[in-house]
Amino acid sequence: MVVLITAALPALFAADTPDVRVVEEIAAKVNGDIVTRGELEERRTKLTQYLRTQGLTGAKLADTVKQQSADMLRDEIDSLLLVQKAKDLNIEVDADLNRQLAQMQVDSKITDTDKFHDWVRMQTSMPFEEYRDALRKELLTQHVISEEIGSRITIPEADLRKYYDEHKDQFMRKEQIFLSQIVISTEGKTPEQAAEAEKKAKDLAERGRKGEKFSDLARANSDDPETARNGGQLPPYPRGMLQKAIEDVVFTQKKGYVTDPIKVSQGFVILRVDDRYEEGQASFEDVREQVNEIVARPLMEPKVREFLTQLRKDAFLQIKDGYVDSGAAPGKETRWQDVATLRPDTTTKEEVASHQKKKLLWLIPAGYVNRPFQEANTAPAKPAKPADSSKPTEVPAPAAVVPKP
Repeated sequence: MVVLITAALPALFAADTPDVRVVEEIAAKVNGDIVTRGELEERRTKLTQYLRTQGLTGAKLADTVKQQSADMLRDEIDSLLLVQKAKDLNIEVDADLNRQLAQMQVDSKITDTDKFHDWVRMQTSMPFEEYRDALRKELLTQHVISEEIGSRITIPEADLRKYYDEHKDQFMRKEQIFLSQIVISTEGKTPEQAAEAEKKAKDLAERGRKGEKFSDLARANSDDPETARNGGQLPPYPRGMLQKAIEDVVFTQKKGYVTDPIKVSQGFVILRVDDRYEEGQASFEDVREQVNEIVARPLMEPKVREFLTQLRKDAFLQIKDGYVDSGAAPGKETRWQDVATLRPDTTTKEEVASHQKKKLLWLIPAGYVNRPFQEANTAPAKPAKPADSSKPTEVPAPAAVVPKP
């Protein structure tokens, strides 16, 4: 049987092909992507569940859901346009994504990777991979907004320092080390091969010290594929999390220091100190970028809407009758075209399912759109910390950097 996804099948077409059935309804086409009725209904369900947790019931719940549902198609289109723009700008966020997930695992105090994935699923009602993908798209939209809008807003130095001085408690730090690694494995190798691996590790350490870009060396040479893809970047570690022999070296060195190859059970690891935070009050210079982002945010909100309107003007955008884009660009023709014009790559059930897994279910990053239910819609739900946070935390470090026993 042929299975189609479509906005509406003309009666004649349906009559001529009795073994064709509709499995999903397209609400809008946005360049090469689509928004489906099922996705909008899923958003509405999540909104209703969230509002119930906030104590809303009865007529007040129904009115709030109705009011916020009016912008749901707009928000889906916003998300698609921003992620598409990130692709056009060749923005990469894998390193930020892995660091954020690693920090989340540190905060959760769950050392087992599988258990951490289960915990994320229980906290967010999303499979880990789906949550990861949503978080990735959130970071992409943040980078687009920062690059296309934030970079054009200049805040006077005096205003930045004033905010810092009045909110110093927001910029307290714990002692942390930020590292990148290159792993040279000796697992399953003969003594002769292990000797060659050690020689290679020493050569790479020397090249790193002489100024070759450590991230490039890691991508080209590290035997740990997970961190190699990100230029060797590791999550931040507080003091006490790593083996003492490693901590005694890295916590005494400055940014840019490259260690000698360190022998570990898997082979050899070379570490670079990317940054180190002392415990206590962060200086204004250290958090200037963060302060600038906070102060600029209210100025960015109207500009974000203007930017999204321009993206709509430049986009191939079609909206089915019965659906309304509350963020429509004035004068933009978005009338629905005949079903025969649908791109083939949006018509199969399997590819629709794949499309839905890849979709970002939230809106613009929190803080950029001033509207109710902002946090619940703009970012993946941040899992709450486990109730028992008094136990010591050990996070499984990637590959060769192993937390102390």
